[in-house]
Amino acid sequence: MKVDFGIWSWLTQAVIALVVLAILIFIFMTYLPLIQQNERIRRNLDQLQTEVDKQVEISKQLKGEIEALRHDPETVARLAREKLGYAKPDETVIRFESASTNGVR
Repeated sequence: MKVDFGIWSWLTQAVIALVVLAILIFIFMTYLPLIQQNERIRRNLDQLQTEVDKQVEISKQLKGEIEALRHDPETVARLAREKLGYAKPDETVIRFESASTNGVR
């Protein structure tokens, strides 16, 4: 035998649905700051990883230059000529001056 409670049955179901919805919204609102913090941390981690990759490349380049300076006399001679203005015998050195930036020619 089924008892018809009329509108009370419908209202009870609606209240239960609203309570469940309120609980789900509460859970979502509770975890939303954690989700946003997680996203910020991931973006920061990606930026730091990019910087680490860049620094690793610079480190490889510098290690290569150090090895060349340690083991290759031609590299040392070229660097001395460039930085110190030295020249080999019978070698002509041409120096270029940078253009002035104050507008006077």
